[in-house]
Amino acid sequence: MKYLKSYWFITLLAFALLLVIIVEMAIKHTAKKNKISNQEKQKSLVPDIKDLSNSEEDNLIRYGKELIAHTSNYFGPHGKLASITNGLNCENCHLEGGTKFFTNNFLGVASTYPKFRARSGRNESIEFRINECLQRSLNGDQIDSLSKEMRAMVAYIKWTGKNVTKNVNREEIKTKELPFLQRAAMPVKGAEIYSSKCKSCHGENGEGIRSPDSLNYIYPPLWGPHSYAVSAGMYRITKLASFVKFNMPLGATFKKPQLTNEEAWDVAAYINSKPHPKKIFTHDWPVLSTKPVDFPFGPYSDKFSEEQHKYGPFLAIEMANKK
Repeated sequence: MKYLKSYWFITLLAFALLLVIIVEMAIKHTAKKNKISNQEKQKSLVPDIKDLSNSEEDNLIRYGKELIAHTSNYFGPHGKLASITNGLNCENCHLEGGTKFFTNNFLGVASTYPKFRARSGRNESIEFRINECLQRSLNGDQIDSLSKEMRAMVAYIKWTGKNVTKNVNREEIKTKELPFLQRAAMPVKGAEIYSSKCKSCHGENGEGIRSPDSLNYIYPPLWGPHSYAVSAGMYRITKLASFVKFNMPLGATFKKPQLTNEEAWDVAAYINSKPHPKKIFTHDWPVLSTKPVDFPFGPYSDKFSEEQHKYGPFLAIEMANKK
């Protein structure tokens, strides 16, 4: 009887181990299948630059990609064509040439522009939007909307979205925003996170790391005279926190972030508490009630302070605006 019990115990144990192995194999198989599926989805949505021909039109697209990736080479402080920007590249915010899922990509631009935007209070063309980015995020000046460079960037942006059907809702082409905190984001806490997880790339004083030729940044500055202006989208904490959450530190992805939501909010608060170029556009948000909850400059259509509009908490502002 004693041996019989031992036999059944060993059998059950072996069965349990076999079951664990089968479950683990199933999980790995599913994960691998999902990974392949996601890769195939991205491949089917994002066109391949290698498929372009040597036609004049396709060469213009290639030039547009080059301008997005190495903007500073052409328009930075030592630019080949002009010295009109702060030395950042468009690709510093629009990762992977503006094709990375869930984060500031160009994939939905061609299918939605021209479109009305509340910030300017007008219908905007792609050309208008590009010049806005040059002025705000690159703290620079406009370029001629009929120039070869503008035509190249527009051609590239349209090409990246050629597989996106108009009015079709695709989650991966949108920037994923974080849920609001129940409290205000805290620069003091963010300073600790920055020191431990961001400083090694972006510098003690947010100055970034320049490339050996000094034409570009390997890691861009996050504040100071060479960073984005206060009128840039990244100066809105909801935009910066989302970008940080799904892309930082280096190696983080939408599927595998390295920071918690609170850490992303707090480090974004710290970065935007630092000095940035004071470029203000007085025509922004002509209808006050359309200002986003995190736009940090008044006047407002509500009673909340600039401090709360900058760092939160935002839920009370959002609820007041809905009324």
